[in-house]
Amino acid sequence: MIVAMQENATEDQIQHVIAELVKRGFEVHRSTGVTQTVLGAVGAKVDFDIRDIEVLPAVGQVHRISSPYKLVGRTFRPEGTEIRFRNGLTIGGKEVVIMAGPCSVESRAQLFSTAEAIAAAGARVLRGGAFKPRSSPYTFQGMGEEGLKLLREAGEKYGLLVISEVMEISQIDLMEPYIDIYQVGARNMQNFNLLRELGHSRKPIMLKRGISATIEEWLLSAEYILSGGNYNVILCERGIRTFETFTRNTMDISAIPICKKLSHLPVAADPSHGTGLRDKVAPMARAAVAAGADSVIVEVHCAPEKALSDGAQSLYPNQFAELMDQLRVIAPAVERKIA
Repeated sequence: MIVAMQENATEDQIQHVIAELVKRGFEVHRSTGVTQTVLGAVGAKVDFDIRDIEVLPAVGQVHRISSPYKLVGRTFRPEGTEIRFRNGLTIGGKEVVIMAGPCSVESRAQLFSTAEAIAAAGARVLRGGAFKPRSSPYTFQGMGEEGLKLLREAGEKYGLLVISEVMEISQIDLMEPYIDIYQVGARNMQNFNLLRELGHSRKPIMLKRGISATIEEWLLSAEYILSGGNYNVILCERGIRTFETFTRNTMDISAIPICKKLSHLPVAADPSHGTGLRDKVAPMARAAVAAGADSVIVEVHCAPEKALSDGAQSLYPNQFAELMDQLRVIAPAVERKIA
């Protein structure tokens, strides 16, 4: 249920409505906009009579929301969510933020050479896996905490924020000092215990779509994080599994505008995992920006042919620089610009 307070509602009146909702068994989440306060109420009986709330002082409108996700829905925060970082960067505003880096942190030389190249081309966030979930137990599994230290060091040196994948609850506190954004991979989209714990963090979370997940299932996974109090979530379309086998996954570009309509959360796109083919990454990145993506995350490696993971979908630095130039042309056409 959504309770939209009147524009002139006082703090005492807002608190009175919150108290009444709590008394009736709701968990209340408050969103304060420029002119109006909106209360998201979750968890009471289905047959609750909304007129009991409509008659309270300073209540403007009350809406029973039929969708199962209450906090993620666009109605809860109609103006959209903008996630702001310590360096002034914002995801969810007019600027499109580009994230780039290797699939895995393999060595200091590999990471720093790639970080230098992507920073020079205009990327704002360094991606890199310190813990790698792999389909085979015999492939490279990542450098662990040493990889996180290298990511932080490279980020500081080249003025980049850092995003890396968290795979389990025990890694959250370990990663916290080193990263700016937690990434939840496709395999963990429905790891609800992990999502609940990340809801207690105040660092932004990038939630990737599961390989066979519907959009509603994806948004419900985000709901787990927001219900814990962390509203700084970025949805990331990274391709889904279909009957098509030419590409690694099928990049669902339509999910971007759909999620922008259904949810207030920023939406990112990962064309590297979405296609699995180097020469298909740039076209899908261009399409994602045109479709309204707030961020694009791509894999870049200085020597993809020697990469320990996902070399076939990693761009060379010169290809990434060319892509950045193309995105700077496309973004203004949709009233955006590259950060």
